[in-house]
Amino acid sequence: MKTTYKILASVCALYSGVALSNAANADDGLPPLSLDVEKVTVSGLSAGGYMATQFHIAHSDWVKGAGIIAAGPYYCAQNDITTALNQCVNKVDTPINLEALSSVAVDYASEDSIAPLTGLKDAKVWLFHGTNDVRVTSQASDLLYRQYQSWTDTQNIVYVNDQPAAHHFPTLNKGSNCGVSESPFIGNCNYDAAGNMLNHLLPNLTTPDDSVSGKVYTISQQKLAGSDGETLAEKGFVFVPENCASGESCSLHISFHGCNQYAEVVGNSYVTKTGINRWADDNNIVVLYPQTKKSLFMPLNPQGCWDWWGYTSDDYANRKGAQISAVANMIKGINTGTINKTTTNTGAVNND
Repeated sequence: MKTTYKILASVCALYSGVALSNAANADDGLPPLSLDVEKVTVSGLSAGGYMATQFHIAHSDWVKGAGIIAAGPYYCAQNDITTALNQCVNKVDTPINLEALSSVAVDYASEDSIAPLTGLKDAKVWLFHGTNDVRVTSQASDLLYRQYQSWTDTQNIVYVNDQPAAHHFPTLNKGSNCGVSESPFIGNCNYDAAGNMLNHLLPNLTTPDDSVSGKVYTISQQKLAGSDGETLAEKGFVFVPENCASGESCSLHISFHGCNQYAEVVGNSYVTKTGINRWADDNNIVVLYPQTKKSLFMPLNPQGCWDWWGYTSDDYANRKGAQISAVANMIKGINTGTINKTTTNTGAVNND
Protein backbone atom coordinates (compact mmCIF):
# COMPACT_ATOMS: atom_id res chain seq x y z
CA MET A 1 0.00 0.00 0.00
CA LYS A 2 2.86 2.37 0.83
CA THR A 3 4.41 1.84 -2.61
CA THR A 4 1.09 2.34 -4.38
CA TYR A 5 0.49 5.54 -2.46
CA LYS A 6 3.89 6.89 -3.48
CA ILE A 7 3.28 6.02 -7.12
CA LEU A 8 -0.08 7.74 -7.14
CA ALA A 9 1.37 10.73 -5.36
CA SER A 10 4.09 10.95 -8.01
CA VAL A 11 1.73 10.88 -10.97
CA CYS A 12 -0.56 13.48 -9.39
CA ALA A 13 1.72 15.47 -7.11
CA LEU A 14 1.30 18.74 -8.87
CA TYR A 15 0.12 20.99 -6.14
CA SER A 16 -0.77 21.99 -2.59
CA GLY A 17 -3.00 24.85 -1.56
CA VAL A 18 -5.51 26.53 0.69
CA ALA A 19 -8.91 25.54 2.00
CA LEU A 20 -12.07 26.44 0.15
CA SER A 21 -13.58 29.70 1.26
CA ASN A 22 -17.22 29.81 2.34
CA ALA A 23 -17.71 32.39 -0.41
CA ALA A 24 -18.07 29.64 -3.01
CA ASN A 25 -21.88 29.71 -3.05
CA ALA A 26 -24.06 32.27 -4.78
CA ASP A 27 -26.70 33.96 -2.66
CA ASP A 28 -29.52 32.01 -4.27
CA GLY A 29 -29.97 28.64 -5.95
CA LEU A 30 -28.93 27.84 -9.49
CA PRO A 31 -31.54 29.30 -11.86
CA PRO A 32 -33.21 27.15 -14.53
CA LEU A 33 -30.89 27.06 -17.54
CA SER A 34 -31.55 26.60 -21.24
CA LEU A 35 -28.38 25.04 -22.63
CA ASP A 36 -27.40 23.98 -26.14
CA VAL A 37 -26.22 20.50 -25.20
CA GLU A 38 -25.64 19.48 -28.82
CA LYS A 39 -22.51 21.63 -29.09
CA VAL A 40 -20.73 21.32 -25.75
CA THR A 41 -17.02 22.16 -25.43
CA VAL A 42 -14.53 20.98 -22.81
CA SER A 43 -11.13 21.94 -21.45
CA GLY A 44 -8.68 20.76 -18.84
CA LEU A 45 -5.20 21.01 -17.39
CA SER A 46 -2.90 18.00 -16.94
CA ALA A 47 -5.00 15.20 -15.40
CA GLY A 48 -7.96 17.40 -16.28
CA GLY A 49 -6.60 17.57 -19.82
CA TYR A 50 -6.54 13.79 -20.01
CA MET A 51 -10.13 13.75 -18.73
CA ALA A 52 -11.20 16.42 -21.22
CA THR A 53 -9.86 14.25 -24.04
CA GLN A 54 -11.62 11.18 -22.66
CA PHE A 55 -14.90 13.05 -22.30
CA HIS A 56 -14.60 14.51 -25.79
CA ILE A 57 -13.92 11.16 -27.42
CA ALA A 58 -16.59 9.37 -25.40
CA HIS A 59 -19.23 11.91 -26.41
CA SER A 60 -18.02 13.41 -29.68
CA ASP A 61 -21.57 13.20 -31.03
CA TRP A 62 -22.44 16.22 -28.85
CA VAL A 63 -19.08 17.46 -27.52
CA LYS A 64 -17.81 19.50 -30.44
CA GLY A 65 -14.56 20.97 -29.18
CA ALA A 66 -11.74 20.42 -26.70
CA GLY A 67 -9.02 22.66 -25.26
CA ILE A 68 -6.28 20.62 -23.62
CA ILE A 69 -3.31 21.95 -21.68
CA ALA A 70 -0.33 19.72 -20.82
CA ALA A 71 -1.68 16.23 -21.48
CA GLY A 72 -0.80 13.24 -23.61
CA PRO A 73 -2.75 10.99 -25.97
CA TYR A 74 -6.03 9.22 -25.32
CA TYR A 75 -5.61 6.00 -23.30
CA CYS A 76 -1.92 6.79 -22.73
CA ALA A 77 -1.85 5.03 -19.33
CA GLN A 78 -3.51 1.90 -20.72
CA ASN A 79 -5.33 1.22 -17.45
CA ASP A 80 -2.03 0.94 -15.59
CA ILE A 81 -0.44 3.34 -13.11
CA THR A 82 3.11 2.19 -13.92
CA THR A 83 2.58 2.90 -17.61
CA ALA A 84 1.17 6.29 -16.70
CA LEU A 85 4.36 7.11 -14.80
CA ASN A 86 6.78 5.69 -17.33
CA GLN A 87 5.25 7.12 -20.49
CA CYS A 88 2.69 9.84 -19.90
CA VAL A 89 3.96 12.34 -17.34
CA ASN A 90 7.52 13.66 -17.02
CA LYS A 91 9.34 10.97 -18.96
CA VAL A 92 8.93 8.53 -21.81
CA ASP A 93 11.02 5.49 -20.90
CA THR A 94 9.97 3.52 -23.96
CA PRO A 95 8.36 4.77 -27.17
CA ILE A 96 4.59 5.19 -26.95
CA ASN A 97 2.75 3.02 -29.45
CA LEU A 98 0.26 5.58 -30.70
CA GLU A 99 -1.35 3.16 -33.12
CA ALA A 100 -2.12 0.75 -30.27
CA LEU A 101 -3.66 3.53 -28.17
CA SER A 102 -5.84 4.71 -31.03
CA SER A 103 -6.93 1.14 -31.77
CA VAL A 104 -8.50 1.02 -28.31
CA ALA A 105 -10.73 3.91 -29.36
CA VAL A 106 -11.65 1.99 -32.52
CA ASP A 107 -12.60 -1.03 -30.43
CA TYR A 108 -14.62 1.09 -28.00
CA ALA A 109 -16.48 2.70 -30.89
CA SER A 110 -17.31 -0.70 -32.38
CA GLU A 111 -18.77 -1.72 -29.00
CA ASP A 112 -20.72 1.55 -28.73
CA SER A 113 -18.72 2.40 -25.60
CA ILE A 114 -17.78 5.73 -27.16
CA ALA A 115 -19.38 7.75 -29.93
CA PRO A 116 -18.37 6.92 -33.53
CA LEU A 117 -14.93 8.35 -34.25
CA THR A 118 -16.30 9.96 -37.41
CA GLY A 119 -17.83 12.53 -35.06
CA LEU A 120 -14.35 13.91 -34.44
CA LYS A 121 -13.80 14.91 -38.07
CA ASP A 122 -15.27 18.40 -37.74
CA ALA A 123 -14.37 18.94 -34.09
CA LYS A 124 -12.39 21.98 -32.99
CA VAL A 125 -9.27 21.12 -30.99
CA TRP A 126 -6.89 23.50 -29.21
CA LEU A 127 -3.75 22.09 -27.59
CA PHE A 128 -1.13 23.79 -25.42
CA HIS A 129 2.23 22.77 -24.00
CA GLY A 130 4.53 25.32 -22.35
CA THR A 131 8.23 25.31 -23.18
CA ASN A 132 9.07 25.40 -19.45
CA ASP A 133 6.74 22.54 -18.52
CA VAL A 134 8.79 19.74 -16.95
CA ARG A 135 5.83 17.92 -15.36
CA VAL A 136 4.39 16.59 -18.63
CA THR A 137 6.81 16.05 -21.51
CA SER A 138 6.43 17.71 -24.87
CA GLN A 139 6.64 14.23 -26.39
CA ALA A 140 3.36 13.28 -24.73
CA SER A 141 1.62 16.45 -25.93
CA ASP A 142 3.07 16.01 -29.42
CA LEU A 143 1.52 12.55 -29.57
CA LEU A 144 -1.88 13.90 -28.57
CA TYR A 145 -1.56 16.33 -31.49
CA ARG A 146 -0.69 13.49 -33.86
CA GLN A 147 -3.55 11.39 -32.53
CA TYR A 148 -6.11 14.12 -33.11
CA GLN A 149 -4.67 14.64 -36.60
CA SER A 150 -5.66 11.06 -37.41
CA TRP A 151 -9.29 11.79 -36.46
CA THR A 152 -9.87 15.52 -37.06
CA ASP A 153 -9.44 17.79 -40.07
CA THR A 154 -6.04 19.43 -39.69
CA GLN A 155 -7.36 22.96 -40.20
CA ASN A 156 -9.52 22.48 -37.10
CA ILE A 157 -6.53 21.81 -34.82
CA VAL A 158 -4.36 24.46 -33.17
CA TYR A 159 -1.25 23.40 -31.25
CA VAL A 160 0.48 26.11 -29.22
CA ASN A 161 3.93 24.95 -28.10
CA ASP A 162 6.04 28.11 -28.20
CA GLN A 163 4.97 29.90 -25.00
CA PRO A 164 7.43 30.00 -22.03
CA ALA A 165 4.93 28.63 -19.52
CA ALA A 166 5.54 26.07 -16.81
CA HIS A 167 3.02 23.39 -15.83
CA HIS A 168 -0.09 25.47 -15.16
CA PHE A 169 -3.02 27.27 -16.80
CA PRO A 170 -1.47 30.39 -18.40
CA THR A 171 -3.35 33.69 -18.07
CA LEU A 172 -2.93 37.35 -18.93
CA ASN A 173 -2.31 38.56 -15.39
CA LYS A 174 -3.53 36.08 -12.76
CA GLY A 175 -1.57 33.61 -10.71
CA SER A 176 2.10 33.10 -9.97
CA ASN A 177 5.37 33.33 -11.91
CA CYS A 178 4.87 32.03 -15.44
CA GLY A 179 8.09 30.04 -15.36
CA VAL A 180 7.32 28.24 -12.09
CA SER A 181 4.86 25.42 -11.47
CA GLU A 182 3.32 26.02 -8.05
CA SER A 183 -0.08 26.02 -6.37
CA PRO A 184 -2.72 26.97 -7.43
CA PHE A 185 -1.20 26.30 -10.85
CA ILE A 186 -2.49 29.42 -12.54
CA GLY A 187 0.34 31.23 -14.36
CA ASN A 188 0.77 34.98 -14.86
CA CYS A 189 2.12 34.68 -18.39
CA ASN A 190 0.80 37.68 -20.33
CA TYR A 191 -0.90 35.02 -22.46
CA ASP A 192 -4.66 34.53 -22.56
CA ALA A 193 -4.97 30.77 -22.89
CA ALA A 194 -8.69 30.89 -22.11
CA GLY A 195 -9.35 33.50 -24.79
CA ASN A 196 -7.24 31.83 -27.44
CA MET A 197 -8.81 28.47 -26.68
CA LEU A 198 -12.44 29.61 -26.62
CA ASN A 199 -12.03 31.73 -29.76
CA HIS A 200 -10.91 28.62 -31.59
CA LEU A 201 -13.57 26.33 -30.15
CA LEU A 202 -16.52 28.72 -30.55
CA PRO A 203 -17.24 31.07 -33.47
CA ASN A 204 -17.67 34.84 -33.39
CA LEU A 205 -16.96 35.55 -29.74
CA THR A 206 -17.18 39.09 -28.40
CA THR A 207 -13.99 40.40 -26.80
CA PRO A 208 -14.90 40.89 -23.14
CA ASP A 209 -14.35 43.87 -20.90
CA ASP A 210 -12.73 43.49 -17.48
CA SER A 211 -15.94 43.30 -15.46
CA VAL A 212 -17.74 40.02 -14.78
CA SER A 213 -21.40 40.23 -13.79
CA GLY A 214 -22.23 36.54 -13.76
CA LYS A 215 -22.18 34.36 -10.65
CA VAL A 216 -20.62 31.09 -9.56
CA TYR A 217 -23.19 28.72 -8.07
CA THR A 218 -22.59 25.66 -5.94
CA ILE A 219 -24.27 22.41 -7.00
CA SER A 220 -24.61 19.06 -5.28
CA GLN A 221 -22.59 16.72 -7.46
CA GLN A 222 -23.44 13.65 -5.41
CA LYS A 223 -27.19 14.13 -5.84
CA LEU A 224 -26.92 14.87 -9.54
CA ALA A 225 -24.48 12.09 -10.36
CA GLY A 226 -25.97 9.37 -8.17
CA SER A 227 -23.82 6.29 -7.63
CA ASP A 228 -21.48 7.41 -10.43
CA GLY A 229 -20.39 10.33 -8.25
CA GLU A 230 -18.70 8.24 -5.58
CA THR A 231 -15.21 9.56 -6.39
CA LEU A 232 -16.33 13.18 -6.78
CA ALA A 233 -16.57 15.93 -4.19
CA GLU A 234 -19.93 16.76 -2.67
CA LYS A 235 -19.93 20.19 -4.31
CA GLY A 236 -19.22 21.33 -7.84
CA PHE A 237 -19.50 24.79 -9.38
CA VAL A 238 -21.29 26.44 -12.28
CA PHE A 239 -20.54 29.90 -13.65
CA VAL A 240 -23.71 31.50 -15.04
CA PRO A 241 -23.71 34.79 -16.99
CA GLU A 242 -26.59 37.17 -16.24
CA ASN A 243 -28.26 36.56 -19.62
CA CYS A 244 -28.21 32.81 -19.05
CA ALA A 245 -29.68 33.25 -15.58
CA SER A 246 -32.50 35.24 -17.20
CA GLY A 247 -33.48 32.35 -19.44
CA GLU A 248 -31.60 33.01 -22.67
CA SER A 249 -30.30 29.98 -24.57
CA CYS A 250 -26.61 29.53 -23.78
CA SER A 251 -23.63 27.40 -24.72
CA LEU A 252 -22.05 25.00 -22.22
CA HIS A 253 -18.35 24.61 -21.52
CA ILE A 254 -16.92 22.09 -19.04
CA SER A 255 -13.49 22.66 -17.50
CA PHE A 256 -11.64 19.92 -15.62
CA HIS A 257 -9.06 20.94 -12.98
CA GLY A 258 -5.70 19.22 -12.51
CA CYS A 259 -4.46 17.02 -9.66
CA ASN A 260 -4.51 18.81 -6.30
CA GLN A 261 -6.30 21.67 -8.00
CA TYR A 262 -9.74 20.78 -6.69
CA ALA A 263 -11.56 23.36 -4.57
CA GLU A 264 -10.80 21.83 -1.17
CA VAL A 265 -7.12 22.44 -1.89
CA VAL A 266 -6.95 25.67 -3.94
CA GLY A 267 -10.20 27.34 -2.98
CA ASN A 268 -11.91 29.09 -5.90
CA SER A 269 -8.70 29.71 -7.88
CA TYR A 270 -9.39 27.33 -10.75
CA VAL A 271 -13.06 28.26 -10.83
CA THR A 272 -12.42 32.01 -11.03
CA LYS A 273 -8.84 32.81 -12.11
CA THR A 274 -8.16 31.06 -15.43
CA GLY A 275 -9.87 33.73 -17.55
CA ILE A 276 -12.59 31.38 -18.79
CA ASN A 277 -15.37 33.18 -16.88
CA ARG A 278 -14.34 36.55 -18.31
CA TRP A 279 -14.95 35.28 -21.84
CA ALA A 280 -18.00 33.26 -20.86
CA ASP A 281 -19.67 36.27 -19.21
CA ASP A 282 -19.95 38.34 -22.40
CA ASN A 283 -20.65 35.40 -24.72
CA ASN A 284 -23.51 33.54 -23.03
CA ILE A 285 -21.42 30.53 -22.04
CA VAL A 286 -22.31 28.60 -18.89
CA VAL A 287 -19.22 26.92 -17.42
CA LEU A 288 -19.42 23.71 -15.39
CA TYR A 289 -16.48 23.10 -13.04
CA PRO A 290 -16.84 19.53 -11.74
CA GLN A 291 -14.72 18.64 -8.73
CA THR A 292 -12.93 15.49 -7.60
CA LYS A 293 -11.85 14.66 -4.06
CA LYS A 294 -8.87 12.92 -2.55
CA SER A 295 -9.11 9.38 -1.24
CA LEU A 296 -6.59 7.65 1.01
CA PHE A 297 -8.44 4.36 0.62
CA MET A 298 -9.48 2.31 -2.38
CA PRO A 299 -10.03 3.62 -4.95
CA LEU A 300 -6.79 5.34 -4.01
CA ASN A 301 -6.49 8.93 -5.23
CA PRO A 302 -4.49 10.95 -2.67
CA GLN A 303 -4.12 14.04 -4.86
CA GLY A 304 -7.69 14.34 -6.13
CA CYS A 305 -6.89 13.62 -9.78
CA TRP A 306 -9.40 12.87 -12.49
CA ASP A 307 -9.18 9.22 -13.49
CA TRP A 308 -6.99 8.83 -16.54
CA TRP A 309 -5.21 5.61 -15.51
CA GLY A 310 -8.01 3.37 -14.22
CA TYR A 311 -8.41 3.86 -10.48
CA THR A 312 -12.22 3.78 -10.80
CA SER A 313 -12.61 0.89 -13.26
CA ASP A 314 -11.37 -0.55 -16.54
CA ASP A 315 -13.97 1.61 -18.30
CA TYR A 316 -12.53 4.92 -17.06
CA ALA A 317 -11.92 6.21 -20.62
CA ASN A 318 -15.31 5.41 -22.15
CA ARG A 319 -18.98 6.22 -21.63
CA LYS A 320 -19.37 3.43 -19.07
CA GLY A 321 -16.77 5.07 -16.82
CA ALA A 322 -18.18 6.41 -13.56
CA GLN A 323 -16.66 9.89 -13.79
CA ILE A 324 -17.62 10.39 -17.43
CA SER A 325 -21.15 9.23 -16.62
CA ALA A 326 -21.28 11.45 -13.53
CA VAL A 327 -20.43 14.60 -15.47
CA ALA A 328 -22.94 13.71 -18.20
CA ASN A 329 -25.59 13.34 -15.49
CA MET A 330 -24.66 16.75 -14.07
CA ILE A 331 -25.24 18.32 -17.47
CA LYS A 332 -28.73 16.85 -17.60
CA GLY A 333 -29.45 18.17 -14.12
CA ILE A 334 -28.38 21.75 -14.68
CA ASN A 335 -30.04 21.91 -18.11
CA THR A 336 -33.49 21.02 -16.82
CA GLY A 337 -33.31 23.18 -13.71
CA THR A 338 -34.33 20.19 -11.57
CA ILE A 339 -31.22 20.46 -9.49
CA ASN A 340 -30.89 19.46 -5.86
CA LYS A 341 -29.43 22.61 -4.35
CA THR A 342 -27.37 22.87 -1.19
CA THR A 343 -28.98 24.70 1.71
CA THR A 344 -25.98 26.83 2.65
CA ASN A 345 -26.33 30.49 1.68
CA THR A 346 -23.17 32.57 1.41
CA GLY A 347 -21.89 35.39 -0.74
CA ALA A 348 -21.24 35.08 -4.45
CA VAL A 349 -17.69 34.46 -5.64
CA ASN A 350 -15.62 37.27 -7.10
CA ASN A 351 -14.97 36.16 -10.66
CA ASP A 352 -12.09 36.81 -13.01
